[in-house]
Amino acid sequence: MIKISQRVEIPEHEIEWQFIRSSGAGGQNVNKVATAAQLIFDIQSSSLPDFYKQRLLKLSDHRITQSGKVIIKSQETRSQARNRELALEQLTGLIRSVSYVQKKRIATKPSRSAKEKRLKSKKQQGQKKALRKKEF
Repeated sequence: MIKISQRVEIPEHEIEWQFIRSSGAGGQNVNKVATAAQLIFDIQSSSLPDFYKQRLLKLSDHRITQSGKVIIKSQETRSQARNRELALEQLTGLIRSVSYVQKKRIATKPSRSAKEKRLKSKKQQGQKKALRKKEF
């Protein structure tokens, strides 16, 4: 089980793994060993609560496909196990990011002193520009 929060966990069988060869530098190791880990997680068929599913599907993230699958590729290290851990961390981070609900903003009025400062600076700008005018 992968723990997302105190109440939410994802069973490991819901995550599909593919191990592929890494791109980039690394010498012969890159050509021989499939160290890059690709995690595939289907949002709709998962056991996540509906709240999480809806928020994840609304999220505009390049890792989420139109069919509702999260695809995370990790190839930062030469170790397959470490790349797998990094991909899991990214998935948990993505799911945790949608769990936060933003506070509703309460509209406030600017104070009297703020209004006066704004008007004063506008007048100074106007005077500065009036000095630039050519007089005939």
